[in-house]
Amino acid sequence: MTSRAFDVGPTATTSGRYPSGAFRRRLLTVADALDRDLPWSAAPSAWAVLVSEVMLQQTSVARVEGPWRAFTERFASPRACADAQLSEVLTAWRGLGYPRRARDLHRSAQIMCERHDAEVPDTLAELMALPGVGPYTARAVLVFGFSQPAAVVDTNVARVLARCVEARRLTAREAQRVADELVDVRQPTRFNQAMIDLGAQFCRATPRCEHCPMRSSCRWRRRGGEDPAHGSAGVSRAQKPFEGSARQARGRLLARLAEGPLSESASRALLSNDPVVATALLGALLREGLVSRRARRVVLGN
Repeated sequence: MTSRAFDVGPTATTSGRYPSGAFRRRLLTVADALDRDLPWSAAPSAWAVLVSEVMLQQTSVARVEGPWRAFTERFASPRACADAQLSEVLTAWRGLGYPRRARDLHRSAQIMCERHDAEVPDTLAELMALPGVGPYTARAVLVFGFSQPAAVVDTNVARVLARCVEARRLTAREAQRVADELVDVRQPTRFNQAMIDLGAQFCRATPRCEHCPMRSSCRWRRRGGEDPAHGSAGVSRAQKPFEGSARQARGRLLARLAEGPLSESASRALLSNDPVVATALLGALLREGLVSRRARRVVLGN
């Protein structure tokens, strides 16, 4: 990414902590320059926001952009998704990994049709009652789908909070409390997006402090010492290698089943050369409802 020149603005207090009001004002001042112009930034509905947030769970932005457009065109509303077969939704999810997310999104759409007039609910409790929707995803839908004054804490925001704001490791509860105190209630969408963009572009796993537009406000930069983001709640850790993993084997079978049914023996062979491992993986997929048995064959969905 090409670095931008920023006016660093006012400095932190003598105690090292940036006043929350000054932090909000400074962040909003640089928000436009931080904006990554992602396709879901102007999502047409809370449903489109929910789809983007579920897709972005454990998946990079670059991998989500194309599938999100295709998915929201094909399933433009909770009703359209709920009325589709699970196999259709899983097929549309191909390439994103973690297919349980697609299953949960399909079930969530059905619940919306059953309980919420085929609309995405707009309260934290109702959103968190949906399958696969946790605290971050629920708050993100409130902010980006309904412009409610909530604070989101993803791995990018968690790094900003631990370094810039607190200069210490934070528990999940502490990180959420600090974020709630910081959020701009008049412009929650813009503020939250700026926090995410700041973490994604500057306050990264390996921080780019020398170019950061908020460097004069960073408590950790003033204090020095060990990086407080390491070990803080919400900060992601490296995943296990995909190559040779159970995730890869499961994805391989699901991709093949999108083309048509297979015998159980062929399904096991795709999963693993070890019959014990293959049987265990197939059993897990059956229990999760991602595949089912029909006429002694394995099919996608239930």
